[in-house]
Amino acid sequence: LEYAVEHGPKALKVVSDSELLVRQIKGIYKVKEPTLRDLHGRASQLINKLQWFEIEHVLRGHNREADELANTAMDKGSGRAPFRPPQAPQKSQTEFNGIVRGGKIELLSGHLPEGTAVEVRVKPAK
Repeated sequence: LEYAVEHGPKALKVVSDSELLVRQIKGIYKVKEPTLRDLHGRASQLINKLQWFEIEHVLRGHNREADELANTAMDKGSGRAPFRPPQAPQKSQTEFNGIVRGGKIELLSGHLPEGTAVEVRVKPAK
């Protein structure tokens, strides 16, 4: 949050595999631990400086890239690993067939984890 406020975009979407964190940031759960209350207050201040903010929960298995980034950040903070900016994700060459129903694309085969970014190429109907 600090980095986004100081250097980056005015809009931020956070995807976390911690359901507790997501619910605390959204105000669904209270933050009971005094130390965490201070951090929650700081996070709220930073969020309020952004023009747009969203946070959502995903299962850990669907959040591998973020989990790796978080582990790298924790290692950097503990002095165990040098900081390296995240690399741009590589484009997957996997292709799926789908059809539009009700304004949404339904895959005819295969499965994509929730939150997967996709690039759509439209083919004429046969």
